[in-house]
Amino acid sequence: WISSGDWSNPPAVSGPWGEVYGHYYRLKKRNRRRKQRLLTMLNQFQESAAALPDATVELGERGEIFRGNAAALRLLGFKIPQDVGVRIDNLIRNPLFADYLQQGDYREPVLFPSPIDENRVLSVQLVPYGDKQKLLVARDVTRLQQLEKVRQDFVANVSHELKTPLTVLSGFVEMMQDSQDASTQKWARSLQLMGEQTTRMKNIVEDLLLLSRLETKERRVIDHEVNVPTLLTIIRDEAQALCQPEQQLTIALDIDANLWLRGDEAELRSGMTNLVANAVHYSRPGGSVEILWREVAGQAVFTVKDNGIGIPAEEVHRITERFYRVDKSRTRQSGGTGLGLAIVKHVLARHQAELQIKST
Repeated sequence: WISSGDWSNPPAVSGPWGEVYGHYYRLKKRNRRRKQRLLTMLNQFQESAAALPDATVELGERGEIFRGNAAALRLLGFKIPQDVGVRIDNLIRNPLFADYLQQGDYREPVLFPSPIDENRVLSVQLVPYGDKQKLLVARDVTRLQQLEKVRQDFVANVSHELKTPLTVLSGFVEMMQDSQDASTQKWARSLQLMGEQTTRMKNIVEDLLLLSRLETKERRVIDHEVNVPTLLTIIRDEAQALCQPEQQLTIALDIDANLWLRGDEAELRSGMTNLVANAVHYSRPGGSVEILWREVAGQAVFTVKDNGIGIPAEEVHRITERFYRVDKSRTRQSGGTGLGLAIVKHVLARHQAELQIKST
């Protein structure tokens, strides 16, 4: 009965062999039911994956295609099962995806045009799982990108239109402040406040225009050598000049004089200056700021340390948002625009770097 493979009807025997046959029959029955349940679950999973609007493609250790859903054809042009076994980089020949695949850091998705429709923008992310396998997930974000472009254009246009009237207003305020006419002296305090606020508005507009340029610039190969040690020395001297006498702030510089970097010097200067300026603005009287530039494990690391007021742990993840302020009153008093760390985030992204923030 056992060797026949037909376990539907166990032999009708009594005694010990009857118990053995009965136990074996029940075991096989349970296993069949379990197998059927697993098969049903697998079929349901495959059906749900096939119904997803996002493309999902399972990849092997060498990046070869193992399985994909219907959206993989619609978004990526993959033909399953014809393309099974083909390496993913042979089908997606986009430089951005090639870099993403090679670098091995898949925490964030990469954006690039669809291989079958250049007017469609895809967000593609790899998720490692199992034994060196990966799941590729591709999503159509064309509409989101279009809305983001509208927002960027709006901010850039409004900022540009505000720049000229603010410059004119600021000029007239300065002229009135310089006037020795007695009628303007009684308005000295009001003119001072007007001057401070127009300067602040001009700074906000300048930062918005810089952000707009950073967002709309095409990612390009950055191949300019930047003398970072000299740049940081200049930034330290400028930061020292920003300090108020009552702050009694010490700014120390600890840098590797031979460590240069390839990148956009203007962007790097803007990002580094914002980090140092933040440390200066938020330091306590008698405090210290330390600027470090070192090579660590084959990577260039820029560090700004201060013993200022700190950032609550629950707010750390938000401080790179535009206009987000931990201490709103202090930021306005220090003349900050609320855009500094947003600029830093974009500069780092363009240089394939990351921002790490620690506050105690």
